[in-house]
Amino acid sequence: MMYFDLAGHNLTYAAVIVGIVYILGLAALTMRQAWKRALKIGYTKSQLRKVARVAISHTLIPAVAVLAGFFALAPILGIPLSWWRLSIIGNTSYEIMAANVALNTAGLTETAGAGGDAFILIMYVMAIGIMGGMVIAPLISKGIQKGTFKLRAADRRWGALGGSVYMASILMVFIVPVFFHISVALLTLVTGGVMMAAVKWVTHKFQALWLEDFALVISMLTAMVSSVLWNGLLM
Repeated sequence: MMYFDLAGHNLTYAAVIVGIVYILGLAALTMRQAWKRALKIGYTKSQLRKVARVAISHTLIPAVAVLAGFFALAPILGIPLSWWRLSIIGNTSYEIMAANVALNTAGLTETAGAGGDAFILIMYVMAIGIMGGMVIAPLISKGIQKGTFKLRAADRRWGALGGSVYMASILMVFIVPVFFHISVALLTLVTGGVMMAAVKWVTHKFQALWLEDFALVISMLTAMVSSVLWNGLLM
């Protein structure tokens, strides 16, 4: 059986659908419990609806980016595996990197013409490679959180800095490599940053506080549109 015969097999589709339905059900149950708990501790339905609106607005644009990533991955990995990885856990950059590592290990350069064993190898590499964070996070997160709370209680300035360092360290893993050469990724990143700064300036200059809820959405949408322009200029 060849790569795309297995990647697009009905059983592969069935396994992915079962997994996604399970995750959707779990998410719906969790949201229902959170809503009931929020009402119980004093939040109003109006406040919760506002939170929901902001959450949806912050989710739609990233979802468009994920959809674009899906169309980029599908010709490489097949529809079911791309659908599963980008719907549940993973991102386009990681999936492509993991697939390339697996293919290179098998002495291949592309999935076209590869055998079904290459598809299985890619799935294993993706799953094992990303599993570390899922396993380690529950074991160390509580200790890190306690340490952050203690630091914040001792000195609020260091507590705030500690939280920022955690986020910055994660971002640096993905952002620092982008700065090594002029690329579409770098120009897109700069465009998004400039737009975020512009929206923040407008918000404070004109006291348009409502605009803060949409700052991330506007900057991401601008960055996505600009990436098409930069790609046309550089490629």
